[in-house]
Amino acid sequence: MAEGWVKKLKSDDIEPYSAGIETHGLNSNAVKVMAEAGVDISNHRSKHVDEMKDLKFDYVVTVCGHANENCPVFPGKTKITHAGFDDPPRLAESAKTEEEALDCYRRVRDQIKDFVEKLPDILMEGENRMLDAKIKELIAVGASVAANCHPCVKHHTAKAREMKIDEAEIQQAIDVGKMVRKGAAGQMDKLLEELL
Repeated sequence: MAEGWVKKLKSDDIEPYSAGIETHGLNSNAVKVMAEAGVDISNHRSKHVDEMKDLKFDYVVTVCGHANENCPVFPGKTKITHAGFDDPPRLAESAKTEEEALDCYRRVRDQIKDFVEKLPDILMEGENRMLDAKIKELIAVGASVAANCHPCVKHHTAKAREMKIDEAEIQQAIDVGKMVRKGAAGQMDKLLEELL
């Protein structure tokens, strides 16, 4: 459904590809509810992410929790972000009628449309939030070093690594912290410029 919405609403800005870590075939209920909204996905097919291995992506957006937890590694500077949506087939399992089942698909269809309408801006916002979090963590590393708090340094450097912050940037934050502790303001200003 996401690929269909992107093609319908954002084809001038975004070239979408849809694939999963498992293939299940094209879901007829998804086709029905998208057709109701004026989007024909009947010619789509369920693809495995391995089919995309030779393509270079700017962004990969995972749309279900399972894919987010098991997302493969993409080469280059691909940015991976998660936009969680409920799984319509799973939601529809408890439906008593076909109409109730379709309502589950309609709800998720509309949520995906809302997300797609915000593209690509919503990806930039997420990137900015990630950058802000990265800067805060690097500041925490430097401040921990400056305060000579070894458990804090260990905690914040581990957290920075979990956030996939580059080792060179972590080392720069440590060096800034050491300079603060020693009072070497001139050298610290130069390193801060490189860091930020």
